Amino acid sequence: MFSAVAGDRGSFGMEEELKCPVCRCFFNVPIILPCQHSICLSCAASQVTQTYGLKPTEEDALSYRHSTISSPGSDYSSAYDYTDLDKFDKLSLYSEADSGYGASLSGYAATCPSSPAFSTVSASSSISTTTSCIRCPQCRRTTYLDDLGVQGFPRNKALQTIVEKYEETKNIVIKCQLCVGQAPNDATVMCEQCSVYYCDKCRENCHPLRGPLAKHTLVSPALGKAAMKARNQTSQGVSTCIRHTDENISMFCIMCKIPVCYQCLEDGKHQNHDVKALGAMCKMHKAELSHNISTLSDKAREGKNFLSNLREMLDQVQENSVDFEASLVAQCDAIIEAINRRKEELMEQIQREKEHKLRMMREQINDLTNKLRQTTGLLEYALEIMKEDDAAAFLQVANGLIKRVCSAEMQWQKEVLLEPHEPPEFELQLNSQPLFKAIEQLNFVHTKGSARVVTVPGPPIFLHEECTVQNNSITVSWQPSPRSWVDGYVLELDDGNQGPFREVYVGRETLCTLDGLHFDCTYRVRVKAFNKAGEGPYSDSVQLHTAEVAWFALDPSTAHPDIVLSNDNMTVSCNSYDDRVVLGNVGFSKGIHYWECTIDRYDNHPDPAFGVARIDTLKDTMLGKDDKAWAMYIDSNRSWFMHNNAHSNRTEGGLDKGSVIGVLLNLEEHTLSFYVNDCMQGPIAFRDLHGVFFPAISLNRNVQMTVHTGLELPDHDSIDGE
Repeated sequence: MFSAVAGDRGSFGMEEELKCPVCRCFFNVPIILPCQHSICLSCAASQVTQTYGLKPTEEDALSYRHSTISSPGSDYSSAYDYTDLDKFDKLSLYSEADSGYGASLSGYAATCPSSPAFSTVSASSSISTTTSCIRCPQCRRTTYLDDLGVQGFPRNKALQTIVEKYEETKNIVIKCQLCVGQAPNDATVMCEQCSVYYCDKCRENCHPLRGPLAKHTLVSPALGKAAMKARNQTSQGVSTCIRHTDENISMFCIMCKIPVCYQCLEDGKHQNHDVKALGAMCKMHKAELSHNISTLSDKAREGKNFLSNLREMLDQVQENSVDFEASLVAQCDAIIEAINRRKEELMEQIQREKEHKLRMMREQINDLTNKLRQTTGLLEYALEIMKEDDAAAFLQVANGLIKRVCSAEMQWQKEVLLEPHEPPEFELQLNSQPLFKAIEQLNFVHTKGSARVVTVPGPPIFLHEECTVQNNSITVSWQPSPRSWVDGYVLELDDGNQGPFREVYVGRETLCTLDGLHFDCTYRVRVKAFNKAGEGPYSDSVQLHTAEVAWFALDPSTAHPDIVLSNDNMTVSCNSYDDRVVLGNVGFSKGIHYWECTIDRYDNHPDPAFGVARIDTLKDTMLGKDDKAWAMYIDSNRSWFMHNNAHSNRTEGGLDKGSVIGVLLNLEEHTLSFYVNDCMQGPIAFRDLHGVFFPAISLNRNVQMTVHTGLELPDHDSIDGE
């Protein structure tokens, strides 16, 4: 069942896929976090922490479970330091709850009614309370828990089934889940209520046979696993909803990426979300995963064959080195005594060359072996997931697995060079012709083959099916001319207006992506190859046309840590009461561009700012405070233009929830204008704009908005620069 692509190495690789990132043991009751990573239920409970301060209400988010924060450590609020927090965590960990983990916080609230964390806050959109959250041990994304705690996360039934089958095949010894260190002890008991395996020491420390825990039933690990497996088999069949246990899962929410039941839709938790039938989504994702597995399998097969060739080259290097040494000795023996002294130096040089080649090849073999082992493990895991008949269980892991397989395939394409770093031949030839007086200058000369005359390479050939355009970036791919020896390439690009070519890349790669080009322009690209004999002729040029309008999203990599992005980075909010800045992921230097921002939430009359900025503008203050941003900030009554902290052109008319703010960047006339609900707000805001500009927004926690890009230009004379 667990046949490997590369023998035992494959099973070893998949074994890593079946281990919890916290306890490093095989998964036991795995759950799926919103980031698509899995973790043992007991380990998840041990990772739960408490946050004191402002907790968002249901009007702020559909559910804490799906409110993940991409920036580690950026909690909603943490203004107080509780020295007894660790104690409370331990009390919660060893509680008398049915699972032994994830106890409710209501008991703690009762013991600390005067805690500042429960004080009243004037903001209508928040309440002051204590919240529980869990941080993924792999990607560090934080998820706030609801009333179900960690019990509310969906079970990864597909992964649990694979682990059980794998343990039966390999006769795996069950390990303690609470041991600290790289080598946990063998488990001696299992608690049926906590679903946790303990060694004798951890059982005595963490699960004493006294107090409330004395009511729990401890059994041997084998009996516990058998009972758990029996419960899992009993629960097989049609999956039921976690929140509505009497309802069967029949739909899949595309936005939340979770299976849901009919009652979930009736409760309004997924209102206005795109919901599809479970069977259709399962079929679509299986087809996509099957295609990705096939592509990655081909890459792994090529890598395996190339690895075999590399191992064969090791013997060739050994054989060639022996032959070359013998030839060198024969030539040196025919020369006078002075040459013999030089001979030893040349022998040492050959040895260094040999050691270098062997070292380079061994390093390449080790790197490729590790890469192939990881890929094989991922392939086996993916193939086992493909066998999952439970559509809900499959869909729970499909999105994350598809991304991993695609990412692995891209890494093979971009990072793995299936060419030997060093050829097995010794590209050296002894020159024995100089006169005796030049013996001290005797040395090797490089060759490309014993009887080979190196000529300039032919023109490279573009692979048109792999030459693509995305927004204002183009990617070109080519291959060398047949029977040409190539040391590198020179790629040239024109100015997008049929102008002269300029050099944009020099190197050995045959794939190149060029970013930051002008929109709506046709670029010509050509390439030539070179070697020691010189440069070859240019290839035929290929023409690629960039996008007519700018499609962009907000960029999390350059945003302030308090910025929260969602909806594929098109919707933005903020965790801070101070203004924070976020930029778009595309810069403009030419053309006319227009985008809009729809105000989704507007509380307490804040004044968000809209405009453009340089990439290095300040991110922790209102947009326009420095000399690298040009903006309009607006409240519920009026607006102002601002650049370098200078305010101008106060204009009546503000915004509210549902308002639409438009930004028109005209780089043909070098102007910037603003619109509110399709009407121009004041005169042209800024003129004489030159360089590269990024779309920019600043806001605080009282505002949420969604960006719309690639729009038609508004009907106004300001486009002509008037």
